[in-house]
Amino acid sequence: MDTPRPFTPRPEPLDHETNGEEPYGDYEGGELDVAAEPVGRHRLKEVPEPAPLTEHGPARVIAVANQKGGVGKTTSTINLGAALAEYGRKVLLVDFDPQGALSVGLGVQAHELETTIYNLLMERGAEIDEVIRPTTVEGMDLLPSNIDLSAAEVQLVTEVGREQALGRAIKPVLDRYDVILIDCQPSLGLLTINALACADSILIPLACEFFSLRGVALLMDTIDKVRERLNPDLKILGILATMFDPRTLHTKEVRQRVVEAFGDLVFEAVINRTVRFPETTVAGEPITSWAPTSNGAESYRLLAREVLAR
Repeated sequence: MDTPRPFTPRPEPLDHETNGEEPYGDYEGGELDVAAEPVGRHRLKEVPEPAPLTEHGPARVIAVANQKGGVGKTTSTINLGAALAEYGRKVLLVDFDPQGALSVGLGVQAHELETTIYNLLMERGAEIDEVIRPTTVEGMDLLPSNIDLSAAEVQLVTEVGREQALGRAIKPVLDRYDVILIDCQPSLGLLTINALACADSILIPLACEFFSLRGVALLMDTIDKVRERLNPDLKILGILATMFDPRTLHTKEVRQRVVEAFGDLVFEAVINRTVRFPETTVAGEPITSWAPTSNGAESYRLLAREVLAR
């Protein structure tokens, strides 16, 4: 009988290799592939930096949506927006989730806000300039939200043209920005339909796990219905693999299945699990300024270049 080969634990990467970050995140089960390399080490390809702009607008409106929660929608909205601002684009982030996570992630105490996007949607006299607020990132503004927005979904039901309420609200500033990113709530309700109805394209963050993959078909069905009834020009900008753990075969297999199903729609940028993202939430900053040399920051910069190239 052959003698079993002894297991040799994989050595921890040196600090200078990871910029001081833990590249793999917390291990949550699955088969461990000790030979795996982090995706960011060999998959990130060169995408040319975008040319500087001489003027701003009109904005591309991008909805960041997935009906499954916990897939990185808010994290991706914040960090993609910050990376686009680094490339000289004027960016507006729209917090369209009653939980207000996007606002909190940028250091805004959502429960203390006197005016939010709810007022903009439901009050005739509300002006968008009264609600927009600057962020710590130069060139990036925020349209904040809080729990009040949950009432809008009920109140909009009786409104004429209820699916276009968000589009009407942001129309006055389209010429002021280059990109508007809408952070959608984790559902396919009326608020998300509003975002898809006014968007030029949709960016789908997809956690590399089986249950997240199953939900994509339902989202695609909703996108098709919005195209047929409300927004025939809506396109899928791309699918972003998030929560990738290169130590597990499961996450690799899920991403591979996504690539096989959607081909070039899948972004080259891959967002690995890292302890840096929870830290940025506490700090109220994007990772591009909190940990500018980290793998996570570089991944979102690559994503920004891909978005601008599409």
